[in-house]
Amino acid sequence: MYKFTVLGLLLAVVCVLTGEYVCNGDSHLGNCSKSDLEALSDFKNGLNDPENRLSSWQGSGCCQWHGIGCNNSTGAVIMIDLHNPYPITSESSSGGYGFWNLSGDISPSLPNLKSLEYLDLSLNTFNDISIPEFLGSLKNLRYLNLSKAGFSGLIPASLGNISSLQFLDVSTEFASLSSDSLQWVAGLVSLKHLAMNEVDLSMIDLGFLGTMNRLSFLNELHLSGCQLSGSILSLNSVNLTSLSVLDLSFNSFGPGFPLWLVNISSLTYVDLSNNDLSGRIPLDLGEVPNLQYVNLAGNSNLSVSCYQLLKRSWKKIQVLNLASNKVHGKLPASIGNMTSLTTFDLSNNEVKGGIPSSIGKLCSLKSFDLSSNNLTGSLPQFLEGTQDCVPNRPFPSLMYLRLSNNRLVGTLPEWMGLLRNLLELNLNYNLIEGAIPASLGQLSNLTNVGLGSNELNGTLPDSFGQLSGLSTFDVSSNHLTGFISEAHFAKLSKLKILHLSANSFIVNLSSNWIPPFQVQNLDMGSCYLGPSFPKWLRYQKEVQYLDFSNASISDVDFSSNLLEGPIPLPIVEIELLDLSNNQISGSIPQNMSQSMPNLIFLSLSNNQLTGGIPNSIGEILSLQAIDLSRNKLTGSIPSSIENCSYLKVLDLGNNNLSGVILDALGQLLQLQSLHLNNNNLKGSIPPSFKSLSNLETLDIGNNSLSGNIPLWIGDGFPALRIISLRSNAFSGEIPSKLSNLSSLQILDLAENNFTGTIPASLGDLKAMANEQKIIQYLLYGKYRGLYYEESLIITLKGQSLKFNKTLSLVTSIDLSGNNLNGNVPESLTKLSGLVVLNLSRNHITGGIPGNISNLHQLSSLGLFRNNLTGLCGDPLNIKCENDGVDSGGRVEGGKSNEGIIDKWFYLSVGVGFAAGILVPVLVISARSSWVDSYFGVVEKFIDKSGLRNLVDRHRRNKG
Repeated sequence: MYKFTVLGLLLAVVCVLTGEYVCNGDSHLGNCSKSDLEALSDFKNGLNDPENRLSSWQGSGCCQWHGIGCNNSTGAVIMIDLHNPYPITSESSSGGYGFWNLSGDISPSLPNLKSLEYLDLSLNTFNDISIPEFLGSLKNLRYLNLSKAGFSGLIPASLGNISSLQFLDVSTEFASLSSDSLQWVAGLVSLKHLAMNEVDLSMIDLGFLGTMNRLSFLNELHLSGCQLSGSILSLNSVNLTSLSVLDLSFNSFGPGFPLWLVNISSLTYVDLSNNDLSGRIPLDLGEVPNLQYVNLAGNSNLSVSCYQLLKRSWKKIQVLNLASNKVHGKLPASIGNMTSLTTFDLSNNEVKGGIPSSIGKLCSLKSFDLSSNNLTGSLPQFLEGTQDCVPNRPFPSLMYLRLSNNRLVGTLPEWMGLLRNLLELNLNYNLIEGAIPASLGQLSNLTNVGLGSNELNGTLPDSFGQLSGLSTFDVSSNHLTGFISEAHFAKLSKLKILHLSANSFIVNLSSNWIPPFQVQNLDMGSCYLGPSFPKWLRYQKEVQYLDFSNASISDVDFSSNLLEGPIPLPIVEIELLDLSNNQISGSIPQNMSQSMPNLIFLSLSNNQLTGGIPNSIGEILSLQAIDLSRNKLTGSIPSSIENCSYLKVLDLGNNNLSGVILDALGQLLQLQSLHLNNNNLKGSIPPSFKSLSNLETLDIGNNSLSGNIPLWIGDGFPALRIISLRSNAFSGEIPSKLSNLSSLQILDLAENNFTGTIPASLGDLKAMANEQKIIQYLLYGKYRGLYYEESLIITLKGQSLKFNKTLSLVTSIDLSGNNLNGNVPESLTKLSGLVVLNLSRNHITGGIPGNISNLHQLSSLGLFRNNLTGLCGDPLNIKCENDGVDSGGRVEGGKSNEGIIDKWFYLSVGVGFAAGILVPVLVISARSSWVDSYFGVVEKFIDKSGLRNLVDRHRRNKG
């Protein structure tokens, strides 16, 4: 049976009521006109129809053809509706309908249908052909739907000629359609519905608002995901008096909030989510009389007092989503007046206080008399909202309650157990305490319960075991106790995610218990499961994530393994695979992408793997972390990795890879950590790397790379903290623009062929100007407890030391082993947080800067094999001027007049002699008692080594 679109159904009703249309074969007695028949025949001939949808398009009675509608009086064709009723989706692809996709070309004879009013070709697959210009000559067209039909290119401005058009939908997918101007829309003076979702509008100016404002009949405007940017704050006079639906979500409008919205009383639906909006949400938004749907989620910086905003009328509100912003303050009890509410989402905000417990309590109050009193001020909070009293069962329509990631305290109110239509309850990551009400387990429609990461105590009610529709259940990271029995899972046949970890549960399940569910995520860490390994786990065939850590299981131990052989491929889909630090050998399987198509985290580091990296790795599009380091892999880096657009970590270091660094890696726009070190790579740094604006670590040392450091590396990398290019063949001058890297803590350019002088601008490196006092673990690609921990080899006093957990404390500049000349810039002494400075084995001349003693944190200084002047005195063999020493080692004569030498001497004693043993200061600096003990050892070392007399001598010279 043929199915109409919504407007198509309306036209069908018109057909019945007025007799104007002949719909789907309710035939006109005569035949089609010759011109209409020829136009439709030409149209059919241009189409590819694999499912033979147009089999009825035969003979001269075109009004009986599938998808054709005619005027009941004249027989003229006025409607073509060939939208695909079964578009390709994950559901339809396995159904029995097949793919009803039309494709091919749109015949230029279509405008010969002079009376055509309705054209719907949506949800077909026209294989990137352009929307024909000639559609703009269909003067009588009132409805045009070309959405998601496979068109591409520029939307023709000729569509603006259809002044009778009331409905236009050219929404697309993947920005395949675009427009460089919306001025043509101004010609659509009758337009009521405009949808251009995901059309690329990045080239248009913000005058589009003024254009839309001229469409006085406009009822719906959909411009979601159109790459619009700039401010939408100003609209001098609002002419959109009929506007009901406004969807501008997933653009980048930036700071401020469009206050003009509150002046459109006809609004029922507003979606401004994910737009980078900031500023204050106007309180009057809650007074827009017809508003039913508001979504401002994902803007991050929109703020408002929760208490003040939610006390407004919100007379008809059904969906209120303010998630992921800066909503603050307490929840008012008056939210109970929102009796039409179906979705309430304040997750990821700064809401504090308790969840009001008085909601729904006062409606049974028959009499409440405060007359003949001298009361002043406002009513007590518990009476708020009783004048328009809510039903005894609050929120009768509520289906989604999401308040996670806030600062809520107190207990769970009793009225939550009365929300009979509730599907999802998410209160994760708050500070809620007390017991879990057993009444929550009586909400038979619940599919998702999130109470994790709170302060809940008591036992887990077994009434949850009766929720047959439950798919996600999370009570992890609380203070819950007691037994978990089979009754807790009795009817949970649809359960997919179960998180019970970080509580004190004792799991009491019989050895022959068969679970009614097939879970994908099973997290029971820190639950008492032992001593035997749970036998019921063998029935779980869909597990992707499993945590039985700290579960008192004594008959299985997988720690400290020496696994050998090839990489095992799982027989079920998994999201995480960590086989690092074993002795696995052989090659990486070519069919890995088929066995693990949804893999997110992959670590095979520190094994004995050989062969190449398979091209199929680029087919695992969900990958966020790839660590194949410390193996024996050969060949080149596969270009297919560019398809892994979510990748945050790529570590291929310490292998035998060859070839060049591919330009394709510059497509990994989310990449934060890149290690290609210790391979046999050649060539230069690809220019595409300038797109990696999220990069924090660039380690390509110990290869055979050459060329200059590109100038753009100093621009657009606000988070770049580590650059290691050491031991390559880079040449040219060190760019002064490196100083723009405000987060740079480690700059390692050692063992190359750099020439010229040391840029004085390096003294402006902000992250080295102050001591790094806080240990920040550099963890990337975090997913379900697994993560990639950043590490780096740093050369100190000729030794290579690996830093990971304390890496964030290290600040280092290593320019050793190059052909640099000129002086040591005085500006380097501004880097008071610098820990390592190595300028050795160059051709540096001149003296040591006088303020070098300002480098209080310096633990390692390398200056040897240069042409520096001004160094003298013990332990060097060069005596300082007027420096006489008697046989007892005491100074003869007055104090030295070389202040710089004195300062340098103390630094050389503190660094030159002791740098090798001072490096641990990085680790123990967090505890002053450890520091005191440590330097006590250093003092003893100085005494025993004969340095005490030397230090005392120079102190006397100084004083």
